[in-house]
Amino acid sequence: MTTQTPSLSFSLEATNTGCSARAGRLRTPHGETLTPVFMPVGTHGALKALTPRQVDESGATIVLANTYHLAIRPGEALVEKSGGLHGFMRWPHTILTDSGGFQVFSLPGTKIDDDGVKFRYEKGGEAVTLTPERSMEIQMTLGADIIMAFDECVPFPCERSRAERAMHRTLAWAKRCQARHDKADQALFGIVQGSTYEDLRRQSARDLVRLDFPGYAIGGVSVGEGLELLKQVVSWAAPELPEDRPRYLMGVGLPEDILESIERGIDMFDCVIPTRYARSATLFTFRGRIRVTNRRYRRDLFPVEPNCSCYTCREFTRAYLHHLFQSGEILGQILASIHNVSFYQMIMQQAREAILENRFPEHKARFLEEQARGR
Repeated sequence: MTTQTPSLSFSLEATNTGCSARAGRLRTPHGETLTPVFMPVGTHGALKALTPRQVDESGATIVLANTYHLAIRPGEALVEKSGGLHGFMRWPHTILTDSGGFQVFSLPGTKIDDDGVKFRYEKGGEAVTLTPERSMEIQMTLGADIIMAFDECVPFPCERSRAERAMHRTLAWAKRCQARHDKADQALFGIVQGSTYEDLRRQSARDLVRLDFPGYAIGGVSVGEGLELLKQVVSWAAPELPEDRPRYLMGVGLPEDILESIERGIDMFDCVIPTRYARSATLFTFRGRIRVTNRRYRRDLFPVEPNCSCYTCREFTRAYLHHLFQSGEILGQILASIHNVSFYQMIMQQAREAILENRFPEHKARFLEEQARGR
């Protein structure tokens, strides 16, 4: 099963029997990505504490950058003059940019109406109106391979009336984004909203599908609703989306959240967790998370994860990382980030292999059992 547009093709290779876990191939003008996939986040056009080469060596083939922050600094015009985001940040593979909506809606004093969002830039306090058309203009200028429609993200908990207004507004804005977007080498994804209300989530997905986007995202999650509600939201929305289009769950997250969502039919994920946790000395392993600043690791001569082949695990010990963090050496953050980003790529590769071998539920159960055992 394959869908193809001038800017994106997606082929579904396998769906696991007994659940909705999928393995596929996503192709953009900057290469192929195997799904399910985790996209590391480079908010300002860079992953914190990592060079593009280190990100590439982790196995990542797609990264995410932030429209709002790049529009503020350095400005999309300079990025365009530098060869677009690919040339500016020296990343040869696929790039996805979000619409800027999530960041804007979290700012104090933001005012939302049907036209768009009025707010003040964090730097300098300049009054700005961000509309669907303006979001498209910025993202087209930045030149990412995949861009997102401008949507209204609501907090959790959210009253039904507000969630319903935001859902209808998101649909209206999606139509305006389609009307403004005109770059043939760039794929525009629509975003499902509806908070934690089943009928709203299903209606949002069905309405967006009628607009025939090349891919779809589920937004408005990871805002405090917890794993059980997250699983429900995905279970409601994902079945309403076309099987031959990529499905992206925005802002998720922890390994257990990702695996539960893969089982429910999601193909793409992004989150700042791997690098954010790394900078606070928290590293992911198959036996759960460890914090290498803990005294127990002061003389631990094992690698962070014995079954990981990343540069950090090949060359260094937990004791060395403990020393680096205790000494305030920036190398600690670098090595921890290399490991966490690589670990996420590894768990996605293992998930894909399990789907192709029709054993994903067993794989997920074993992974979660090992995680719990290590706590």
